[in-house]
Amino acid sequence: QVQLVESGGGLVQAGGSLRLSCAASGRTFMSYGMGWFRQAPGKEREFVTAISSSGARKYYADSVKGRFTISRDNTKDNTVSLQMNSLKPEDTAVYYCAALDDRYGASWANDQTYDYWGQGTQVAVSS
Repeated sequence: QVQLVESGGGLVQAGGSLRLSCAASGRTFMSYGMGWFRQAPGKEREFVTAISSSGARKYYADSVKGRFTISRDNTKDNTVSLQMNSLKPEDTAVYYCAALDDRYGASWANDQTYDYWGQGTQVAVSS
């Protein structure tokens, strides 16, 4: 069982930066691949980025490549972070972190394959 708690959301002006964190409970954190998804009002939830359980592989949606960076710490505090730079108004959404078992591969962009979800944190970018 993994419990996920996001933090770090807020209101920022376009061009600014935010850093989201997702704290995971449980000893098996390092066994799970982690992803970030977002959902804007009136839209479906969409994939943002993901990182493998080892941290060796990272995946990004085209819309955030070069602006967002995912990272994880498997040793110190069981946290996955999302550094968001050059934010745009279209990045406004509720951001969710999620965990999946990637031992046998993973469909990283498919939210249906994730086993655990956090409650979400709001990010608002003003123009």
